[in-house]
Amino acid sequence: MALTAPAAALAIAPIADAEVTAVVALWQRCGLTRPWNDPAADIALARRGPNAAVLVGRDGSGIAASVLVGHDGHRGWVYYVAVDPDCRHRGYGRVIMDAAEDWLRAAGIEKMQLMVRADNSEVQAFYQSLGYFEQQRIVYAKWLDGREPTP
Repeated sequence: MALTAPAAALAIAPIADAEVTAVVALWQRCGLTRPWNDPAADIALARRGPNAAVLVGRDGSGIAASVLVGHDGHRGWVYYVAVDPDCRHRGYGRVIMDAAEDWLRAAGIEKMQLMVRADNSEVQAFYQSLGYFEQQRIVYAKWLDGREPTP
């Protein structure tokens, strides 16, 4: 698909306190939230320490993209990669992912990973276009508060 606006028009910076509600709304609009995860709590946790950040991409209309990026000291991870549906096909997804990669490089992290739901073929194609490749792994999870498993 052709780009309709220059991606350079997206300015990247860490999330500001006043932007948390707008970023949560963006994530909800993009279908990224799940009932068992509190996105505001995820933002607060990411902002608490030096190993994670929430980066926001702003264009002339306001917040157009975001990503939660972090690392465990060995591998980097991204979550909540979002581009406002009204701003898609402008290269903003690539710009916000480049910002996440740059953030990890600055932290000395050499590998980034992410998870995509198996039925989300459009997003899989996006990451493949950025040079990401599928790795065969089995992911195990456990809720430490005793909750039942979630999908």
